[in-house]
Amino acid sequence: MTLLGTFLFLILAGFIAGLLASIAGLASLASYPALLMVGVPPVIANVTNTTALIFSGIGSTVSSLRELKGHWRQLVSLVIIAIAGSMFGSWLLLIAPAASFEKVVPFFIFVAGLLLLLSGRQKNKSTSLATSAPVAAKRGRWANTLSMIGIFIVGAYTGYFGAAGGVIFLAILSIITTERFAVINAMKNVIAFAGNFVATIIFIFKSHIDWLLVLPLGAGLLVGGYTGPIIVRHVNVRLLRTLIALTAFGLAAYLGYKAYK
Repeated sequence: MTLLGTFLFLILAGFIAGLLASIAGLASLASYPALLMVGVPPVIANVTNTTALIFSGIGSTVSSLRELKGHWRQLVSLVIIAIAGSMFGSWLLLIAPAASFEKVVPFFIFVAGLLLLLSGRQKNKSTSLATSAPVAAKRGRWANTLSMIGIFIVGAYTGYFGAAGGVIFLAILSIITTERFAVINAMKNVIAFAGNFVATIIFIFKSHIDWLLVLPLGAGLLVGGYTGPIIVRHVNVRLLRTLIALTAFGLAAYLGYKAYK
């Protein structure tokens, strides 16, 4: 493949990955394999992919400003926790190979798909059920504690391995918040963007990034990331949740097969 062909291929792959990232948190279904297909070694491809995903985060954040309005205070606290987790996960990646985690990853992704489906049903029920103030306050305290732990763990997972980290963020946010799906998706995009940004800073000093390939992949990711939230505003939320969950199940099955074959 010529240099021009490689660039055009990565732009297209980046656009598809940007859509997947900003809609479902599944960018690695397209961007990481694309880097492998053009001959980038796996470790460098993982680091380069994380760097390029920053552009998807920029595009999706700008495109989601409408949904993020009024949620920045809550979002900042979640971002700080996710960044702390991402730093921890990136540090782990540098001292222990990601292969040591491969047999656990499929279960994480499968559970994320289940949580995404169940959270949608719970929200439908909550519209018709009232909760007493003391019970709601107690649940609120538990939800805050569990959300901080969950966001830190997923942040660490994203910095360490990364596969479908966005969809796991999406599943957790769907449980710990009562916002509509478009808002939850926008928050997920910002948190994932922050995690990728911090991981990239660490990789700049501790690893090797193929910057020449970041440019075309990032260009596609920027446009795809901007387009995704616009699509989310106009699609059936229940159908979208189901499709994301089914994709997560498929990815979990594929990664499980690779890990245990």
